[in-house]
Amino acid sequence: MSTNEFIQHLFAQHKKVDTAFPDKEIAAQFIDQAFNFLFLPNKKHHQVSDLEKELEILKSHLTSLAYDVVHKKEKAEKITETFFAAIPALYAKLMKDAYALLQFDPAARSVEEVIVAYPGFYATAVYRLSHQLWEQGVEILPRLFTEYAHGKTGVDIHPGARIGESFCIDHGTGIVIGETTEIGNNVKIYQGVTLGALNVSKDNVSKRHPTIEDNVTIYSGATILGGTTVIGKDSIIGGNVWLTYSVPSFSVVYHKSEVKVRDNNPFPEPLNFVI
Repeated sequence: MSTNEFIQHLFAQHKKVDTAFPDKEIAAQFIDQAFNFLFLPNKKHHQVSDLEKELEILKSHLTSLAYDVVHKKEKAEKITETFFAAIPALYAKLMKDAYALLQFDPAARSVEEVIVAYPGFYATAVYRLSHQLWEQGVEILPRLFTEYAHGKTGVDIHPGARIGESFCIDHGTGIVIGETTEIGNNVKIYQGVTLGALNVSKDNVSKRHPTIEDNVTIYSGATILGGTTVIGKDSIIGGNVWLTYSVPSFSVVYHKSEVKVRDNNPFPEPLNFVI
């Protein structure tokens, strides 16, 4: 293929992508604006009508993004109408998430601090907004939102996951929550946790990710895999645990560290060590 032919091919591919997906930058702007609208007071707002105007702007932005996905004006407007009708309930859920973080993190001094400064709360907020669109059957757009939050926070939550109330992500960096994960109420997750799949075959369209029941705490670095894996309620999963099977309610799962007193002898060379 000559350079000219490649450029022609590339241009055609770019046009195809341009008509198939919303603009990523505009999607990122919308989700940040939605978060700010819900949680960060604007000093320029002096009366209720200022908030009402901002809401109308947000509705217009979402309609434009939805149109880029569905290519039908009436359908895009219906998506926007349904989404914003759900906002009051989503806001109430998110405030429960914020208060859960305030309750369980000794470093948190106020709910305002959680909202402004905690990446786990931001990632949860973007997830809940994106999940609403996912439930409405909107394609692509929810993934753009959650991947934007992933890039900002290091927390990767698929919009298809189902997460209950009072969800608490502390620190957050490196958390992965897969598409078919189900999480109950009052669950706490720390940095580096993976709720993933054992089977990544495209032919496997059933539940691939674990179920976490109510009141479970999962400490940093734990990996829980498999669609049939269920972590029973009120359980504690310790740091760096690897689980591919279910555990009953009220379980404590942890690694037992082995301690040896050092002497003057060097550590033995590992056998069959391969990098």
